[in-house]
Amino acid sequence: MKKRTLLIVLAIYSVLSYAQTSSNSSEELLRINTSKSEIKWSGEYAFYYGGHDGIINFKEGYFLKNNGAISGGEFIIDMNSIKSQDMDNEESREGLDEHLKDEDFFAIKKFPTAKLVITSVSYHNDTRMKIYADLTIKDVTLPINFQAEVDYQKQELTTRFKIDRTLWGITYNSKEIEGKLKDGLISDAIGFEVKLSL
Repeated sequence: MKKRTLLIVLAIYSVLSYAQTSSNSSEELLRINTSKSEIKWSGEYAFYYGGHDGIINFKEGYFLKNNGAISGGEFIIDMNSIKSQDMDNEESREGLDEHLKDEDFFAIKKFPTAKLVITSVSYHNDTRMKIYADLTIKDVTLPINFQAEVDYQKQELTTRFKIDRTLWGITYNSKEIEGKLKDGLISDAIGFEVKLSL
C-alpha cells in the first residue's frame, strides 16, 4: 500500500513538473540593445514659452515575451547619463546638466538609477498596446500607464508619455509647491519619448 501511494505521489509530481516546464517554455527573455535604445526628455516653464530637452541612456533592460507577445519587462536607466541638448553654449549646457543631477532634481549621487517594470500589457491589435508599469525614481515607485507601438521589422517599441514630477519628490520651482505666479516656475509635467530596440 505504501509503495502504491509513493508511486501515485511520484506520478502527480511528474505531471505537475511537466506542466510547469511546459507553461514556462513559451516565455522568452529579449535583452534590449542599449546603444540603439534611447529616452528623450523635455520640460517646460509653467507660465511662459520655453524649456529644455535632452536625453538619458538605458543601462540595461529586457522584455518578457509569452506566446509571441510582449507580456513584461524591466529596464534600468542610468541617471548619470542625463544631458540637455537645447543650448548651444557649452558652459550653460554643462551647468544645467549638473543642476539636473544635484539634490534639486534627481540627486544622482544617492539615486544613480531609475527603473521601469512592465506589470501587464493590454493589446489593441497586433502592433498597438497599452502598457501598465511601475516607475521608480529616487526610490519612489508609482504605477503609470501609456500607449505603445511595436515595429516588428525594426524590432523596436516606441512610446511617449508624461509624468507629474512632484509625485516622485522632484519639486524644485514647482507651481504646486510655490503656490503662486512666479517667473522661472517649471511645469510639473516631464515628457518622455522612448525607443526600445533589440
